[in-house]
Amino acid sequence: MSNDKIARVALGDGGPEVGVQGLGCMGMSFAYGPTTDEAEARATLERALELGVTLYDTADMYGNGENEKFIAPFIRANREHVVLATKFAIDADPDNPAQRTIRNDRPYIRKAVEGSLRRLGVERIDLYYMHRRDPQVPLAESVGAMAELVAEGKVKYLGLSEVTGGELREAHAVHPIAAVQSEWSLFSRDIEENVVPAARELGVALVPYSPLGRGFLTGAFANADKDLSTDDWRRTQPRFTGDNAAANVALLEPLRRIAEARGVTLAQVALAWVQQRARVDGLTVVPIPGTRKRSRLEENVGATRVELTADELTSLEPIASKVAGDRYPDMRFTSAGRE
Repeated sequence: MSNDKIARVALGDGGPEVGVQGLGCMGMSFAYGPTTDEAEARATLERALELGVTLYDTADMYGNGENEKFIAPFIRANREHVVLATKFAIDADPDNPAQRTIRNDRPYIRKAVEGSLRRLGVERIDLYYMHRRDPQVPLAESVGAMAELVAEGKVKYLGLSEVTGGELREAHAVHPIAAVQSEWSLFSRDIEENVVPAARELGVALVPYSPLGRGFLTGAFANADKDLSTDDWRRTQPRFTGDNAAANVALLEPLRRIAEARGVTLAQVALAWVQQRARVDGLTVVPIPGTRKRSRLEENVGATRVELTADELTSLEPIASKVAGDRYPDMRFTSAGRE
């Protein structure tokens, strides 16, 4: 593929300038099966920067801090050229990592940011997200505590993840929010009803995670039950199990037709659709597909140069309404679960 760098865009009104596609780093340390080839993952980080990818996304709960530690040397070596995003709120029990609670209270936020700064080895986090929302804690308290971190120079920009349109408006009134991270793909479009309009009105960027449906939209899973390793987190997700998986595989046919006609991959069609939401919905959209391989990274970045026609977009429109299974087994901590 061409070595030309991808285009750049401001991450919301007043936010940092970033490449139009970011990199989700979670899978390098967490969730997706067999142990990572660390050398290849580090080469992937470097290759991403060569291609103009500048937004690197992690969280304190990915591998209980191990993902932050893993990307830290790369971040420090390229500090002036990258935008570092990490998150707080999902608190794991050290003795039982599977046991997690959502924490949005001020003391926890202050403890969490210090942990992330230490693991990353940086003095300031560029974009700090509230990973999940605890409705029992007033947003004014949580965002107010995050705003203190900005005032202290520990954080530059604030973000929220999986919030409703109403919650975004409420938070933005306390302190400007640069970006909202939510699941958005051909399989998951619930944020278009309320979150996207709120973000557009407020000048907040959308950072879609899982823009490839956790890999489902790549066509890699002819039988998800059999194609995923036994330790792969996706085995717990409704869309990847049993009859749901079989039904969802059948939904990929429109992508296959477009991919074959264009000479591109299913993943590139799916990512091109997400990238084009910026124009369709009139706001900044910077998806963060995750990968730990250079070949997949280059494929994903190539999608930024694929422009789908109106007819192709129309053919993809019905897919989301036919998807079998929820995004998560428990939807309470998603925006859709609270709208």
